[in-house]
Amino acid sequence: MPSEPPYLYLTTTGRKTGLSREIEIWFAPLGGRFYLIAEKRERASWVQNLLHDPRVAFRIGDQKFNGTGRVVDEAEEKELWRNVRALFDAKYGWSEGLIVELSEAETIQA
Repeated sequence: MPSEPPYLYLTTTGRKTGLSREIEIWFAPLGGRFYLIAEKRERASWVQNLLHDPRVAFRIGDQKFNGTGRVVDEAEEKELWRNVRALFDAKYGWSEGLIVELSEAETIQA
């Protein structure tokens, strides 16, 4: 079985321009969803875009998805926050920042 790719490619809609914006970012899957960590927290442009319009597209390897993104509430979702940080620490040796959850709406055929 091939190893999991280290990166996810996230496309958000620019909150000022309305144009598609793609970034390459570390990710961790958990419970059928995908988690990202924004080192710059809410100051990250992609997080600001997602807060303005939660509809996203993302791809992992050859798989493409449409979905939505949301910021995980650290105070209200302590167990999820801990679990995602543990996954990032194990996979990348790092987990500092704001956790964002991506939910898949549909898989797009390649």
